[in-house]
Amino acid sequence: MPRKRKLLGQLSALQSNSSCFPPCDALDNLSATPDGNSSPKSSKYFAVEEKKTSQLEADFFNQPCISLAKAFLGKILVRRLPDGRELWGRIVETEAYLGGEDEASHSKGGKQTQRNAAMFMKPGTLYVYQIYGIYFCINVSSQGEGAAVLLRSLEPLRGLDAMRELRSASRKAPSKLLKDWQLCNGPSRLCQAFGIDKAFDQRDLTQDAAIWMIPGHDLPGEQDVVATTRIGIGNRGEWTQKPLRFYLRGNKFVSVVDKKREKEMAAMGHISCS
Repeated sequence: MPRKRKLLGQLSALQSNSSCFPPCDALDNLSATPDGNSSPKSSKYFAVEEKKTSQLEADFFNQPCISLAKAFLGKILVRRLPDGRELWGRIVETEAYLGGEDEASHSKGGKQTQRNAAMFMKPGTLYVYQIYGIYFCINVSSQGEGAAVLLRSLEPLRGLDAMRELRSASRKAPSKLLKDWQLCNGPSRLCQAFGIDKAFDQRDLTQDAAIWMIPGHDLPGEQDVVATTRIGIGNRGEWTQKPLRFYLRGNKFVSVVDKKREKEMAAMGHISCS
């Protein structure tokens, strides 16, 4: 017990000191064994620092597509750039693609191709595809054969300057400085801002060192989630009208707001009118 109190006291001193130089010896002492031999951060007090304890693991992704699309709302996507900078964005809009009978899905009819192979891999696998030969979109596989969730929009939290650099580099013509809400409000903009391209296809969100997901704070309740139709899928029969897009009501980083649907929800008492 005396040694534990001493260690806790040294840790407290480290946290309260704005400069790292004076307490450097204390760090060495914390990583030393009682007989004076050094062991590299073997103390239990460093165990939390050695891994991403909050990283979402395989069990989280292993759920039905619609459930996962809703569960993503409020979670945080983290991207570590090659230079070590981290970009954080809160997920505020998603779309579910159910595979099989879903006429709007890349895996409709259960057809597996080289392009959509990630949709048939284990839940938590990234499916990145290109549109118009220029832009990229990022999806995450879920339970269900060929099912995946499209990440449509993020609320930028950290690394906004780097996001602006990446968005600017991906645009040919010079333009005005992008506002915060313009950085990730759409699937291709999201990928530009986070430096995501085809190289991320088939990566595992639970294992990758450059991209992962963590829990968010103030997770939304059911009354905060708007369920409406998906965007840009063309005429897919009844599937065009299926409420498989989910977004956080009142969040200014959402790409497209469905005011009609929000009024309908308010009339049914599901949400309050703002």
